[in-house]
Amino acid sequence: MTQTSEMIANQLLDIKAVSLSPHEPFTWASGIKSPIYCDNRVTMSYPKVRKDIAKGLAKLIKTNYPEVEVIAGTATAGIPHAAWVAEILDLPMVYIRSKAKDHGKGNQIEGRITPGQNMVVIEDLISTGGSVLAACQAASREGANVLGVAAIFTYELPQGIENFKEAGLSLHTLTNYTTLITAAVNSGYIEENAVKLLHEWKEDPTSWPSHS
Repeated sequence: MTQTSEMIANQLLDIKAVSLSPHEPFTWASGIKSPIYCDNRVTMSYPKVRKDIAKGLAKLIKTNYPEVEVIAGTATAGIPHAAWVAEILDLPMVYIRSKAKDHGKGNQIEGRITPGQNMVVIEDLISTGGSVLAACQAASREGANVLGVAAIFTYELPQGIENFKEAGLSLHTLTNYTTLITAAVNSGYIEENAVKLLHEWKEDPTSWPSHS
């Protein structure tokens, strides 16, 4: 756990971007039941938090992807963070749609990239990684050299880790599920006896018990 990782985790808890409910799980769009719901869109409404996130992502990118030439944001949640990071790094910025437009030029990437341009893709959070990896594939098809992905938060799910491995792409995040749970316990946000349940879910979310 780094100082930045712990700070961002505490900020997400403080602004209630994260909801933890180990005994009454949330249901994701995929149907997976989860004891945690992370809405990093909330960070846009808190200037200090969004600035800390932007500075953290910029530092993370400079450290891990020093050859980056363009910053890409995923539509929609990654777009504002990509814009703030691109401003800090003084780099071009584009964004990647979930699918190509069905009118005009049919663009999937908005902005301008050049063939072989080194790109880092920014996402707000990572669960299984499916959507951001699809965005990376789209960028590669349009000629970008995708170096990797930077995100605010990852659930650290085994499927997500495996998906990035299969795609041959690296992922770096400011904070993660393990750090968040530790911060939540330390702050009294959740009780110690809920930690075992929360970690069991992370290891195998598909086996999480059904709740009516």
